[in-house]
Amino acid sequence: MQTPADRQDRHEYPAHWEADVVLRDGGTARIRPITVDDADRLVSFYEQVSDESKYYRFFAPYPRLSAKDVHRFTHHDFVDRVGLAATIGGEFIATVRYDRIGAGGAPASAPADEAEVAFLVQDAQQGRGVASALLEHIAAVARERGIRRFAAEVLPANTKMIKVFTDAGYTQKRSFEDGVVRLEFDLEPTDRSLAVQRAREQRAEARSVRRLLAPGSVAVVGVGRTLGGIGRGLLGNIRDAGFTGSLYAVNRAFPEELKDVDGVPAYRSVRDIDGHVDLVVVAVPAEQVPQVVTECGEHGVQGLVVVSAGYAESGPDGRERQRELVRHARTYGMRIIGPNAFGIINTSSEVRLNASLAPEMPRPGRIGLFAQSGAIGIALLSRLHRRGAGVTGVTGVSTFVSSGNRADVSGNDVIQYWYDDPDTDVVLMYLESIGNPRKFTRLARRTAAAKPMVVVQGAGSAPQGHAVRATRLPRATVSALLRQAGVIRVDTITELVDAGLLLARQPLPAGPRVTILGNSESLGLLTYDQCLAEGLRPSRPVDLTTGATAEDFHRALSEALADESCDAVVVTAIPAIGEGVRGDAELAEALRSASAGVPGKTVLVVHVELGGLAEALSAAVSTAPASLERRDPHRLAERLPTAGAGAGAVPPTVVPVPEGTALIPAYPAPERAVRALAEAVKYAQWRREVIDPGKVPEFEYIDEKGAAALIEGLLTRGQGLTPGAEETCELLARYGIQVRSAIPAPTPDTAAEAARTLGYPVALKATAPHLRHRADLGGVRLDLADEEQLRRAYAELTELFGKPEELRPVVQAMAPRGVDTLVRAVIDPAVGAVVSFGLAGAASQLLDDMAHRLVPVTDREATSLVRSIRTAPLLFGWRGSTPVDTPALEELLLRVSRLVDDHPEVVAVTLEPVVVAPRGLSVLGATVRLAPPPARDDLGPRTLPAY
Repeated sequence: MQTPADRQDRHEYPAHWEADVVLRDGGTARIRPITVDDADRLVSFYEQVSDESKYYRFFAPYPRLSAKDVHRFTHHDFVDRVGLAATIGGEFIATVRYDRIGAGGAPASAPADEAEVAFLVQDAQQGRGVASALLEHIAAVARERGIRRFAAEVLPANTKMIKVFTDAGYTQKRSFEDGVVRLEFDLEPTDRSLAVQRAREQRAEARSVRRLLAPGSVAVVGVGRTLGGIGRGLLGNIRDAGFTGSLYAVNRAFPEELKDVDGVPAYRSVRDIDGHVDLVVVAVPAEQVPQVVTECGEHGVQGLVVVSAGYAESGPDGRERQRELVRHARTYGMRIIGPNAFGIINTSSEVRLNASLAPEMPRPGRIGLFAQSGAIGIALLSRLHRRGAGVTGVTGVSTFVSSGNRADVSGNDVIQYWYDDPDTDVVLMYLESIGNPRKFTRLARRTAAAKPMVVVQGAGSAPQGHAVRATRLPRATVSALLRQAGVIRVDTITELVDAGLLLARQPLPAGPRVTILGNSESLGLLTYDQCLAEGLRPSRPVDLTTGATAEDFHRALSEALADESCDAVVVTAIPAIGEGVRGDAELAEALRSASAGVPGKTVLVVHVELGGLAEALSAAVSTAPASLERRDPHRLAERLPTAGAGAGAVPPTVVPVPEGTALIPAYPAPERAVRALAEAVKYAQWRREVIDPGKVPEFEYIDEKGAAALIEGLLTRGQGLTPGAEETCELLARYGIQVRSAIPAPTPDTAAEAARTLGYPVALKATAPHLRHRADLGGVRLDLADEEQLRRAYAELTELFGKPEELRPVVQAMAPRGVDTLVRAVIDPAVGAVVSFGLAGAASQLLDDMAHRLVPVTDREATSLVRSIRTAPLLFGWRGSTPVDTPALEELLLRVSRLVDDHPEVVAVTLEPVVVAPRGLSVLGATVRLAPPPARDDLGPRTLPAY
């Protein structure tokens, strides 16, 4: 019964503090505020804590909580006194609280900015990272409530809790007094605390996926009693793949006397299974899934693959059913792939799991495959299989995930797993949408530095019912940012597989120089032209003539690979009449042996209907890049059969290949081979550059505090506004960005007066929205040398376009001649702050020739940004013109980046035009938009996406 005092003590419940988190072992827990309704849960929790843990918490024997204690620990104002609990199955497993304190440690209210913090974790839950997760969340809550520093008193023997604080990465101070260790630490995130948080996030999310992909036991719920049906098919697929763990069939309609189905132990409920069950594959109607989830949760199941349909893809009722499914599963600490999922595959010899609707297990290999769509997943597996059956040979998969509606486990989670998975060397992903672009970009950059990531992004629509943060950036901009993060961005699943084959089989090219050789002059010329189109640097094709033998190919390839001016070789081949399969095998062996003789360079083949050659080229060992195999011979895959051969068999026409030999990918058309090679060249260049990404330079003449005060004052006028020209110029000047003054000229006389103030020559411009930056429409008059020319130009403008109040004319001093450019910055709610650059006018508007970089931009990135647009040659002396001052342009880009990075309230900046002259530059127009900054979820505590 709540008393009036209780109700007064209870402030509005902060629902936004609720969150699901992944723990160190891959399980999940829910964190939420403690309320007055939690008294019984608190008492029950405390009874399960050991006497030692209670002693560490209260510094004295404390066997039970008094009524006063329970009241204190459940009544919070959510400002000065806050308690959070980590729960599994609705029950507490850990608690944390803070109490705001003032001088001398007495209870206080704001503006006091220090608080005491204390934890208590169930002994059975210790070591799972619960306290670390709670610390992240209570620190975020404290910062929100104006608390800047935590203090904690810990007994010296409580080494686990001391480690929680010291490992968090915050700036801290430590002292020892009266037998107690006192820790004080600032709550402002530091580079180290963010690094610690993200490392913990990676380990936890990777383990959560590993628990799904490498279970020790699997149960299939929904197995039919007769042949046919999805459940029975899934059971058969898992059994036939040779799953190494325990397998169970479950259906509540099984008769009690039924003991097995197809030799698999049968049960009526997951609860009836004697042993532990790690993974449950759910194939029952959607309305029966909640009962299955409850049974799994109570039995300690770690994860679910839900292939059942009838969720968000079916409409509003299904969307709500999907939300409840996620909430229900997370209550028990389980993660979900699906619903409406195609399934998962792990080809490792230690697992051999095919919990998918694919009737056959893919060949083992070193390619990780992710698809949101089941249909695309089928297409990808099918293409890899066909390429392995005679087009380009054995190409294996390490793991495959098709996430369906992607209600819980997403591509980000799987990237975390693949990042340090020793069985995966190349990542291929088909994404219909990117739910958290900021996090995806961060994870992709780290993963791409270790192994190639090739991505196709679909039409941009999210899986039905999936909550995707909207981005306002154009699709081309998102693609450019992905490339900046090292992602190999392709447009079709054919290109996805083509690039994946090359990256999995060959070392990365050292540069763009390509040698072309073969027995077809026309095929060589097509390849040459395609290389030029893709930005590569090919040498003239070497024609070996149609009479070339395998020995001729071997000699020519050996010479090309030995040439220091060659980074990659494209071999073109057409079949010789009458040679048949034996000739294909001889040619394949000649190419392989030549490649092995000069290792470390990229080799690929363009063939025309040479099934035997493709098969011969691909026979053997591994899909790992040769460089990886040389570093670690234990990573070689087992010898694999091609399609149609028995297990362990090698086709009689194929010469066995020594282990460690790089496989040579073959392509049926020059454009496909060259496009894959071009992507590999660009990725290799990114890998070399990412080693030294540059630095964010410190500049003089930056007044960060003055800019902050000006922004704060401007925002008092409203939630979002565009400051006037004078205020915009003042703000930009705080960051060393000078905008040329433009004086309004509502009459010819004021125009003349403005020109006398500025000095001739001047420009007269119409700034009405439909004429602004449109010199092509005639709204700009340049190089007006005197008052007579100015008044004549003024009369012409008003005669052509209307009254002065409609034109909004201004007078501006002439800037030195140069190249007109455009600089923009915008804060996108999904991606973050982005700086963009291009040439002003048609180049950027019509051709969309803009380059983009994420903020903060480094000096190397600014240099790259200027050179990334297709029209960049105009800046560097194209056709004899004078090169302009690109270092000044790069400095401007860096100053704009610094402005939006320091002040997230600056949500948009446009500088147009920026005239870059041979010496210096002039900013002739500028607009700024201010608004309260969007939330930065990447700086907050670790959480799973809210549903």
